[in-house]
Amino acid sequence: MSDDRTVLNQRVVPYTREQIFKAWTDPELLAQWWGPNGFTNTFHTFELKPGGKWHFTMHGPDGTDYENLCVFEEIVAPERVVLDHIETVHRFLLSGIFTPVGNGTHVEFRQVFASAEECARIRSFVTEANEQNLDRLEAVLKKNNPT
Repeated sequence: MSDDRTVLNQRVVPYTREQIFKAWTDPELLAQWWGPNGFTNTFHTFELKPGGKWHFTMHGPDGTDYENLCVFEEIVAPERVVLDHIETVHRFLLSGIFTPVGNGTHVEFRQVFASAEECARIRSFVTEANEQNLDRLEAVLKKNNPT
């Protein structure tokens, strides 16, 4: 994996990897946190299996709709979810990897883009958007797993 094509965001969260895996694989939970701040989602197809399709529309805060099509490449409960985002605008392989650490879980959000040029062009935006994604994931986990 080449670093010039990779964007990596990671953090430790105070939830089990089973809870995190569920938030990544339960469409009702996933729709609540997927995307940067202000975005909402409409899921059209969600086939959680290797080779299964995930077709959804992200609705931007400015009213713009963004169609997305992904194919699930690998699903290993509760360790990881890997999907291929096959849209021509942003082609990347996304891996969510969940590793237990202490009283929480290390979450790795790794995107490998088809080209170094594409990655360089949007790296700063994607890095910040992924941090917002992870913030939203934590908020959904907190709401659905009160202590």
